[in-house]
Amino acid sequence: MKTSIAFGSFDILHEGHLNYLKQAKKYGDYLVVIVARDENIEKFKGKKPKHNESQRLNNIKKLNFADEAVLGHKDDILKVLEEYKPDIICLGYDQKTIDENKLREELEKRNIKAKIARCRPFKPEVYKSSKIRN
Repeated sequence: MKTSIAFGSFDILHEGHLNYLKQAKKYGDYLVVIVARDENIEKFKGKKPKHNESQRLNNIKKLNFADEAVLGHKDDILKVLEEYKPDIICLGYDQKTIDENKLREELEKRNIKAKIARCRPFKPEVYKSSKIRN
């Protein structure tokens, strides 16, 4: 069984997120969605999320799309990869939290043999959280 992992804030859940998760699901038999912690969103994006981590996690779970949805770690956002040992790590087309080269280095350090897939955008001129928020 192949496990794929998708990361995200999922603060204002929209069709672009759903498309990203559908793409991630196609890469494996079992999809784990990692929802970013509030403090990590603030650290990486420089602002607090509109919805707290419990609400965002609950919204992902309500989709009944992911096989598993969990909150990420506060101190080490990649620690979750050691726990799940995914076959595929799916990144959104615009995720910039960690670049692919640094991610590959981290995977090697942690002895994780996962492939990295960059998912395609879905109508980014319409479905992008920063545009919807404004």
